[in-house]
Amino acid sequence: MPGDARSRILIVEDEAKVARALADGLAAERFETRVAATGEEGFFLVTGEAFDLVLLDLMLPNRGGLEILAALRARGLRTPVLVLTAKDTVEDRVAGLDAGADDYLVKPFAFPELLARIRALLRRGRLDPAAKLRHDDLALDPLRRAASRGGAPLELTAKEFEILEYLLRHQGRVVSREMLARDVWKVTARATPLDNVIDVTIARLRRKVDDPFPRKLVHTIRGVGFLLGGEP
Repeated sequence: MPGDARSRILIVEDEAKVARALADGLAAERFETRVAATGEEGFFLVTGEAFDLVLLDLMLPNRGGLEILAALRARGLRTPVLVLTAKDTVEDRVAGLDAGADDYLVKPFAFPELLARIRALLRRGRLDPAAKLRHDDLALDPLRRAASRGGAPLELTAKEFEILEYLLRHQGRVVSREMLARDVWKVTARATPLDNVIDVTIARLRRKVDDPFPRKLVHTIRGVGFLLGGEP
């Protein structure tokens, strides 16, 4: 499926050969592209122009990709970011995703896989504004990236928001750590450090969603996973 000609993608990549190959390949799929060779240039472009997606290398001169990504998210910018990097450890992936990346692809990669991930992120960014999620007095708006309980807004990190959205989309069903690792953290090979990160993030989310309220919505199913709604 070719890209929408109106979809604008910013490529932040310091290796000229790689950047050119990406730009040429995406242009052939009818995407409009801009290229930034440094993190500073990428930050300037994405904060000054409208892009549908950012392809971000982590190994950039001066300011690295993680620093740029964290700065963008701190400013409230919700443009989808797909990280492209040669750093492939679980810890590297967790760091990138926790900094606010929406997906993570390790170099070298197959171009068709990159296109598939781009299309998936662009579809996610075009959610129906009416597609709000609710359970009990908990509400989440994927388009506005806003969540509330009992009418009070919930101050969530990017990862906490993604987990809550995932739990709401699977409400009444048990969500395993493997599912969260695969679909939220985008890591196929689970490891103990990632399980620990998942548990810590769930604990932080539960404190915000459940602690102020008598009715608890997020349950831990020992040895299995997590459940939103229903009975533990």
